[in-house]
Amino acid sequence: MFLKRNLLSLALAAGVLGLASCNKGGDFSKTKSGIEYKVFKSNGKSYDAREVSADGDATYKDRIGKIMALHVEYRTAKDSVLFNSRKQQLGFPVRVPLDTVRKAQKGGLEEAISLLQPGDSAVFRFNVDTIFAKSFRQPVPPFMQKAGKTMTMYVKVDKVQTRDEAMADVQKMQVEQQAKMKEHADKQLKADDVKLQEYIKKNNLTAQKDPSGVYYVVTSPGTGPKPKVGQIVAVKYTGKLLENGKVFDTSEKAPNNGKPIEFPIGVGQVIPGWDKAIPMLNKGSKAVLLIPSSLAYGQRGAGADIPADAILRFDVELVDVKNAPPQPQVSQEDIQRQLEALQQQQQGK
Repeated sequence: MFLKRNLLSLALAAGVLGLASCNKGGDFSKTKSGIEYKVFKSNGKSYDAREVSADGDATYKDRIGKIMALHVEYRTAKDSVLFNSRKQQLGFPVRVPLDTVRKAQKGGLEEAISLLQPGDSAVFRFNVDTIFAKSFRQPVPPFMQKAGKTMTMYVKVDKVQTRDEAMADVQKMQVEQQAKMKEHADKQLKADDVKLQEYIKKNNLTAQKDPSGVYYVVTSPGTGPKPKVGQIVAVKYTGKLLENGKVFDTSEKAPNNGKPIEFPIGVGQVIPGWDKAIPMLNKGSKAVLLIPSSLAYGQRGAGADIPADAILRFDVELVDVKNAPPQPQVSQEDIQRQLEALQQQQQGK
């Protein structure tokens, strides 16, 4: 859980302001592939239903090759929010390339998006097994299976652009987004530090603070070496939300089943808070890590378990520290042979 994620490939989508109300009126229509949908057009004051043929939108062919900018919110069958662009994309829409919907994509996100026109708002309800197989191309996560058999997507289409227009917008957006993210992170770090100090005082913890803002409490000191950047560490852990103590992940359960996880430290394969705190521990140490949200999952959060701006507590044990395996050395002769082989291939074309 603490590893970096590309949640459900959610870069395809991003929340919606007020669209949950669209789900209240009228029955869902259904595509031949099984997607349930309601599509609405704004009349300036409210939303009116827009009819869409079960065979699809006849005008979609005119949008193929362009880019759609849209806001999206995903919810489980139990109505837990998985992703919301207005919060997690700092108010910026996600851009989706529009292409011909292939037969294998029927029933997935691609078909749903093909039903939308600029200015539309919509609610889509998918079969969980179908959406993960066709659009996400991965097994349904256990938490989604437990939530129910459907996943709902709320959509607000901003605009459809040419690729050049979209590229210009994206470049501008990236600059603005980075500035907003830094401003938010700086502000949030101060707020988180107040909460962390209160938590430490309330629980009578003897904590040390890293310059980054991470607090750590050594509960059982080890006698081995401290890990250095690039070394492989083995760590047992239990992760909790600081706010309510809810466990969101642990190495005690599957797939680790009590075994430590291994990763190189200090190279960005885990959240920044781990890269900062683990090197403070000696091999064999047990410790509590208190990680502000900006050094965990930040404003984006992580799925239904870790909300935006969540401060995290990890109870960890640094089981082992070892050097990374040596990388194979490539000789000058090997490089020369590869170059000669490449030249022969090019000459033969």
